[in-house]
Amino acid sequence: MELLDFARGPALAAALAIMCAGIAWRLFGIFRLANKPDYSAPRSSALWAGRLRGIVSRMWPHPEFRSSATLATTNGYVYHIGLAIIAFAYLPHIHFIERLTGAHWPPLPEPVFYIAVGFTTVSLSVALLYRLSDPVLKLLSNFDDYFSWFVVMSSILTGMLAIQHPFRPGMPFPPPGNPTLVAIHLLAVDLLLIWLPFGKLAHAFLVFVSRGTTGAAMTRKGTRP
Repeated sequence: MELLDFARGPALAAALAIMCAGIAWRLFGIFRLANKPDYSAPRSSALWAGRLRGIVSRMWPHPEFRSSATLATTNGYVYHIGLAIIAFAYLPHIHFIERLTGAHWPPLPEPVFYIAVGFTTVSLSVALLYRLSDPVLKLLSNFDDYFSWFVVMSSILTGMLAIQHPFRPGMPFPPPGNPTLVAIHLLAVDLLLIWLPFGKLAHAFLVFVSRGTTGAAMTRKGTRP
């Protein structure tokens, strides 16, 4: 079996199975926890509205902390938006998702993709340097933080190495290049999918659960998230 066939066949199938099982396990572990009894009378019953406010309002710092969190917040927006563009707006990736789910949508122009890759790569590098240089953040960081950074950056860099055809205005998206490089990229993505439910990258789906739960609890107590 060729390396490319293995990467997009058994390895991808195993990675997707582990990712789905891991996500289900994390969510089951959260929702099976019993709620502590709250004997106080609820101040509001609009809990779903509170959940939504909790999710949306936590997307930026409160005014009291904005001056000290400008760099981290702005940089976080840059690489999160960039990663979304890379994963869901590049034509080969859309075709990949279509083969798995049947869903399809128009891609963004290829220059936008390359710009997003550039900004995301620089932004992730800034995030790593900030983590290594800030005394408090460095103290709080562990293997999970650095390995999560590694698997994300590896997927981006190996993906760019796999594109061996230069962009030319008016030409269609370039086809995949060297099969070995494409296989390495797919294996990097497989590793990312496997790690996603178990490390801090799990915030990709847990963020809505945690912020929604906090928003509902605060709404019940009569405070705004």
